Amino acid sequence: MTQTQSVHRSSGTVAHLRPAYHVRPPGGYLNDPNGPIEHGSDVHLYFQSRPTLDMQVPVEWGHATSSDYVRWTPHRPAMAPQPGGPDTDGCWSGNTVLDDGRIRAFYSGRVESRPYQSVLTAVSDDGGGSFGPAHQVIPDPSDPAIIFRDPFVWKENGTWWMVVGTGYVDRGASIALYRSTDLSQWTAVDPLAELPRTSVAGEDTGSAWECPQVLTLDGRRIAVVSAWSPEGGPEAVLSFDADVPPAPQRVDHGTNFYAASAMRESRFGPLLFGWLQEGRDRPGWTDGWAGVISLPRVVWLGADSSVRSAPVPTVDTLRTGSTSAGAITAQCEIVVPEGSGRVVIHFGEQERLEIELDADTVTIDRSHASLAPHAHDGRMQATDAFDPSSNRPALRIFLDGSVVEAFTSAGRVLSTRVYPTTRPPWRVEGPPGTQCWLLAP
Repeated sequence: MTQTQSVHRSSGTVAHLRPAYHVRPPGGYLNDPNGPIEHGSDVHLYFQSRPTLDMQVPVEWGHATSSDYVRWTPHRPAMAPQPGGPDTDGCWSGNTVLDDGRIRAFYSGRVESRPYQSVLTAVSDDGGGSFGPAHQVIPDPSDPAIIFRDPFVWKENGTWWMVVGTGYVDRGASIALYRSTDLSQWTAVDPLAELPRTSVAGEDTGSAWECPQVLTLDGRRIAVVSAWSPEGGPEAVLSFDADVPPAPQRVDHGTNFYAASAMRESRFGPLLFGWLQEGRDRPGWTDGWAGVISLPRVVWLGADSSVRSAPVPTVDTLRTGSTSAGAITAQCEIVVPEGSGRVVIHFGEQERLEIELDADTVTIDRSHASLAPHAHDGRMQATDAFDPSSNRPALRIFLDGSVVEAFTSAGRVLSTRVYPTTRPPWRVEGPPGTQCWLLAP
């Protein structure tokens, strides 16, 4: 999108839709999370952002830190485009690594006149608060690629590796792969994975892969990619074993999770963050902000080799008390301990979100969630959703203004956005034992 729109500041009719404990800047546009990394006692999270909703403003790296992964302190942007430099039209997505104790970023620099985004690196000498001048480390592809962007760097068995998202008309989606001994000189090797565009279990695998990430789970290299096509744009986040022919599976079964960003190591183990896109048409962005980062998710492999997720354990510290008579605010957690049944979040007389637990399936229906003309509706579903032996509740639903993230006991997750016009308090009904917690950042 390139159109601009005048911005109206929040009024009482939309203020309740603003997320409070999810990461987002005070205003403007946010999309991909970038380079989460632990440094000392803090975790640094970077993300694509613009100070306004004008999509022609070059993107920069926003910045937030946390000591517990759930309470975040926003900072000034850590990286901004250098006029006349290799990222003059935008500091696009990438990740960070520790290099002799310093945080080093790898990212895509956009120059509008160039066909591809250059793979750049820059170093922070102030503990991650800002990054110095950038320089290019990977040449543009020699073959005519559809895209070439979003580097991800990691160290494995003493060797540095880098993947870059790409795709080709004749070969399909691809993950370019490079190796290095010093983070400076990089050698291209065979692609980590490729797949001609197809449909797997109803999922479009994309003509190119953005934001490739590589995790090591159960001793296997697991690729996490964001399927993309020139005509359709973002599709879904998919994962697969990178050392065998790709068999992609969906990472999030909701409607609004994209551009996953991985932490290979953290105090909680491997994590994923994601961009929760807006679930409303552009004319509905009337309150001066758009986009939010998901809760950080602990990830593991299910029996079917799919990536499963649960919120970081410290999310429990956001609880300030349970509610009575099913009354909730816009920031709450709804816990269904076991069994099947139906959860309904009543926003108003004509607005409700319906969540069905049935056998091994969870379904979220937002067909009646909003009377707003620009809000999206529809249903989403995940199977193999429940594992009574996991010691996790059957379902945990995190509500934060317009954000909904639902985690099942088997590690399925569905993320979506809702835009009720009715202001809180709202009301919840659910199966016996359902508990509601108020949350505060």
